[in-house]
Amino acid sequence: MPLDQERNLPFWAHLDELRTRLIRSLIAVGIGVVVAFWKLNWILEKVVLAPMQSDFITFRVLCRVGACVERMARVRLQAIAPSEQFLKALVLSFAIGVIIAFPYIVWQVWQFIRPGLYRHEARALKGIVFYISGLFFVGVLFGYYVLVPLMMRFFMGFQLMSEVENIWRIGDVIGLIVQTVLASGLAFQLPVLLWGLSWAGVVTAEGLIRWRRYAILAAVVLGGC
Repeated sequence: MPLDQERNLPFWAHLDELRTRLIRSLIAVGIGVVVAFWKLNWILEKVVLAPMQSDFITFRVLCRVGACVERMARVRLQAIAPSEQFLKALVLSFAIGVIIAFPYIVWQVWQFIRPGLYRHEARALKGIVFYISGLFFVGVLFGYYVLVPLMMRFFMGFQLMSEVENIWRIGDVIGLIVQTVLASGLAFQLPVLLWGLSWAGVVTAEGLIRWRRYAILAAVVLGGC
């Protein structure tokens, strides 16, 4: 019997609870946004733009294993619109707020869904908040410490002609880094998604093995778009 049937909650009560969960999640994100905006200069200089420096920790680790990175090419950053810096500051603060509040958001979603599950389903999903949050942060760290530095190294070092100077919009740089980090965090949710689909009987291990070559092909095509 679903736990909600035991509580005997009417439909309007579910809507009220959903609103409460959404409000709490937005408040958590808002707190993260305020904190991020308060320390935005430090975050931008020491965190967001740090992978563009040759002494970034990823490049120091690579140097220890014999793959030293030569001095990074010089890039000038600029803003070409009056509101660009302010709008990108809001985007960056919001992204950081979402990352900080992500475990709390997942927990709120779980608290809303759990009463509608059967007892054996709730037991099977025990710890799901921890696994989802952990995979998300692992993905964020992978994106920040692996994908972003290597991507920036490639773009900063690539030139069609030696006379061409790299002058990048600060908004484009922030947007690219934020998108990469968040996309990496979401991509690391794939094991949870596949486990959920398998548990629901939508996919099977044999089916995944049979269709893996097409999945790889689709990933390559989408990655090139």
